[in-house]
Amino acid sequence: MVFNLISCHLTRFDHLTLMKNSKEYARKVQKLYRSLKRKYPKVQQPTYDEPVDAIVYATLSENMSETAAQSAIKRFADYFVNLNDLRVSQAEEIIELLGGDVAVNRQISATLTRTLMDVFNQYHTVSLMALSKIGKRPAKQVLEKLDDISSFVINYCMLTALQGHAIPLTLKMIEYLKTNELVAPDAYEQQIEGFLTRQISAKNGYEFYALLRHESESPVTARKSKRKTKKKSARKTRAKKG
Repeated sequence: MVFNLISCHLTRFDHLTLMKNSKEYARKVQKLYRSLKRKYPKVQQPTYDEPVDAIVYATLSENMSETAAQSAIKRFADYFVNLNDLRVSQAEEIIELLGGDVAVNRQISATLTRTLMDVFNQYHTVSLMALSKIGKRPAKQVLEKLDDISSFVINYCMLTALQGHAIPLTLKMIEYLKTNELVAPDAYEQQIEGFLTRQISAKNGYEFYALLRHESESPVTARKSKRKTKKKSARKTRAKKG
């Protein structure tokens, strides 16, 4: 009981400390959203009747660019008969379809098979369609208990398959938000996700996610981020010398 009270207090303290300029950040986020809608074509939201399909795509997408993930999921669809076929496949097969034996592909392969195996062990089938009937909060709790599943995958699944209010965040998206001073520099993933869901309505959640992700993966953005990082490092060096 005492531990729970302390944890609750620390959570509120962290939020107040890390997002103390939340009004200013909120203004910047809304401005960014408007500019990205003008910059990029209209977003088409995917829909998944089977939440496990969303989990598979998100597991790839978290560790790849959007373009690479979309290409990989097409190869998966052509190669595997169904989700159960993917579950029982050899790691070498998955890794080859992902593009070769490198660390990130080995990680994706291991994560995929562990998560799918956990679904099968719990439900005796590779399906989570039952989650659509139990409410969003209980459904999220089920997802959170799956083996080796990340916050990004949970949020992507909630957003696209279970009509939840979530903003999935890749590391590049978080880096973009921090580099451009759209969130507190020391905020962590869950804080940022919570902050963004308070700024972006549920109906606009996927559009904002897709636009922000596209911008964060843009080569032009990458070059700008490097320049900003170098400038910040230079300022810190001068401050130390001063």
